Amino acid sequence: MLIQRPFWQKLIEQYWQHKSLIWLMGVRRVGKTSLCQSLPEIEYFDCERPRVRQLLDDPEGFLKDHKGKRLVLDEIHRLGNPSEVLKIAADHFPEVKIIATGSSTLGASKKFKDTLTGRKKEIWLTPLLLQEMLAFGNDNIKHRLLYGGLPSFFSASQFPDDDFREWSDAYWAKDIQELFSVGKRYSFQKFTELLLAQSGGQFEASRFAAPCEVSRQTITNYLAVLEATFIVHVVRPYATHRATEIVMAPKVYGFDTGFVCYSKGWHELRQEDLGLLWEQCVLNELHAQLQTSHINYWRDKLGHEIDFVLQQKAQKELAAIECKFSSMSFLKDRYNISSLSSNFRAFRQHYPHGKNYVVASDIDKRFERKIDNIPITFVNTQHLVDEITG
Repeated sequence: MLIQRPFWQKLIEQYWQHKSLIWLMGVRRVGKTSLCQSLPEIEYFDCERPRVRQLLDDPEGFLKDHKGKRLVLDEIHRLGNPSEVLKIAADHFPEVKIIATGSSTLGASKKFKDTLTGRKKEIWLTPLLLQEMLAFGNDNIKHRLLYGGLPSFFSASQFPDDDFREWSDAYWAKDIQELFSVGKRYSFQKFTELLLAQSGGQFEASRFAAPCEVSRQTITNYLAVLEATFIVHVVRPYATHRATEIVMAPKVYGFDTGFVCYSKGWHELRQEDLGLLWEQCVLNELHAQLQTSHINYWRDKLGHEIDFVLQQKAQKELAAIECKFSSMSFLKDRYNISSLSSNFRAFRQHYPHGKNYVVASDIDKRFERKIDNIPITFVNTQHLVDEITG
């Protein structure tokens, strides 16, 4: 029985009201196929099957036969000219509602000759939202952090080492070799493992060149491929006062907490591991619910830092977001409280308009505190999204 995922199902229905074509993108095994199959009145076509590819050799005939229908074209990159099929559908058969799925952004792959600008809506299916955990059989946040948010991995009763290895092999074989021009398997996979293991750290290409046995430019190219296929997220610094702020050093996060734990060799979580993983989980929630990768961090040259900076709906206001796994533990730690207020104060000296947030896993009801005369709102991830979009 397919699990219902109301947030994503609602988003698809909303987007279909504006465009007949939806590009559903996300990493392998994130749940694209099962989500599509859970939609009402849907006809599903797996483009990995030769018979389906034969049907789509004549796109116009295929679309004429399915007028007024809702179709899924899964793994559409397996077609010889996938963008041609989608372009014909968008331009000449708008009464046919189509979801096409893939593991990368549409414009990143050499298989797509047309990015269909203006003809489609894009949905980025991320690892599980926190609100979906119970539907998949477990509402323990520490389990979500350790096992990650790919549905089958999250639902496992034991840490799925073999599944992580199998996934990595399939990613190379089906997403990289088929779609991108990447040379050495060893170098690319080594780079991927190193990035996941240092998730949340600042990135400098030259540090990876020697251990991966490639040039600095090749490392830069690898990073672009990993970003296009959603394996890592590059969070760039926010800066307008260049003399005092960090402007060039991005931070790179792995796509999923489970893969970060696997890359680090963690099979159990210590208390000191929770903060890093929670920070990444918050990033996942923002990516999913805001459907954007345009999230920054902030740091000045004196070492003050804000985890995430995001423009609020008013556009002129900047939300400053700090991630703390436990608000109760944090509020008992005078040193951390002092450090937090110092960071917020330094940021607000440059950018006075906007709210300061601490987002934590143990908050049911939002509350406010003034710490060293700095107003701070304590929220969970859903509160945070509601305030930013409200």
